Amino acid sequence: MPTLVFADNIGGKITKSSLEAVSYAASMGDEVVAVTYGNIDGDGGLGNYGAKKVIVASGVTTQDSQQLTKLVVQASTSVGANTIVFSHDNTGKSIAPRVAARLDAGLVAGATALPAGDEIKKNVFSGKAMAYVKVNTDKKVISVLPNSVGLKATGGSAEVESFSGDLGNAGVKVIEFKPTSADGAIPLPEAELVVSAGRGMKGPENWGIVEDLANVLGATTACSRPVADIGWRPHHEHVGQTGVAIRPNLYIAIGISGAIQHLAGVNGSKVIVVINTDPEAPFFKAADYGIVGDAFEVVPKLTEAFKAFQAAH
Repeated sequence: MPTLVFADNIGGKITKSSLEAVSYAASMGDEVVAVTYGNIDGDGGLGNYGAKKVIVASGVTTQDSQQLTKLVVQASTSVGANTIVFSHDNTGKSIAPRVAARLDAGLVAGATALPAGDEIKKNVFSGKAMAYVKVNTDKKVISVLPNSVGLKATGGSAEVESFSGDLGNAGVKVIEFKPTSADGAIPLPEAELVVSAGRGMKGPENWGIVEDLANVLGATTACSRPVADIGWRPHHEHVGQTGVAIRPNLYIAIGISGAIQHLAGVNGSKVIVVINTDPEAPFFKAADYGIVGDAFEVVPKLTEAFKAFQAAH
């Protein structure tokens, strides 16, 4: 029996987190069918991560949650899928519970590992603990936390099939779409390297050294909530419990004290590096590496060191 995966896309390009969801489903061992919408090129790369078939609703061009819910429900019925996988991103968070409700399916939101027997591991209490959830219903819906299981390429390709169901009229009309990363930067939820800074930067005019370090590393920039609230940086860069939750391979925090609300959104990072003048800053307790020093001295030196390393290799 196949596993169905909802694959989101931006401008016709399948998101990295959706490719991770497909890779996750393929690792479960069943045949994988992906369902997406809009205009994609071929199979959108989904076959390379384990999908055998891709169902495309080309007539859907907006992220209307009601339409996308109907799309997934109808596709699951069509292929006979009892397991449906999403990415635990903004779109997945909106659609997965609706799909679960319509199919009377158990939902595991934010899975961080492949099922072990009949249990699925996930974070609880803002990442402070782990829970192992058992789904007792015949059908189950799983949303996978981005950057938690990684990508596993298979080198395959998928058959592409057009969706022929009725999704009704869209209840949402998009007037204008402005990408948060006009310069092509990797979106925060998908970034593997993140350089973040807080009020220790003393003002927006000093952000150049943060961006320089990020550019050398090929990283995405982020900030703490106070920085976004006072207008130093755009709100889409705010990471934390009330902002974007991320799980990069490397998170560098510059001039951020490490309040519990901030830690809740970044404590899934594989490696955390903290730079702060205050040796008692709470963030040091969560850090893998810490530098006690002035960011205006430390960060430029790190940038130059990375440049020298790259030049030598």
